[in-house]
Amino acid sequence: MSQHDRELERRARELFLRASQDVDPAMSGRLRAARRSALSRPRASAARRLLLPAGAFAVLALASLIVWQPGGSPPSPASIGAAVESDPNDLPPDADSADPALYKDLQFYSWLAYNDTKSPSRK
Repeated sequence: MSQHDRELERRARELFLRASQDVDPAMSGRLRAARRSALSRPRASAARRLLLPAGAFAVLALASLIVWQPGGSPPSPASIGAAVESDPNDLPPDADSADPALYKDLQFYSWLAYNDTKSPSRK
């Protein structure tokens, strides 16, 4: 801290102490009353204090209902695979049925994918 900053701090402290001594009794009484009323107010109502645990319980209940489906068993990996295979647009084409030109430059596509994920900040 420089000498100028220390001098400024000392002067500010002196001015504050002098001004706080010169406060008239009516104003100091109002300030004390405002401080007491601010400190006596409850921080949070009971409803707000219960909101966080109730929200956590609701999220837990919703998650458990999503995971556990009444009247059914959880999906097996085979049924998930069948669902994925049922939509032909989601999967890449088989090598036999695809255009051979797509497979001509696989190294280029590999290089392109590698460089695309390597530097996402490039624009």
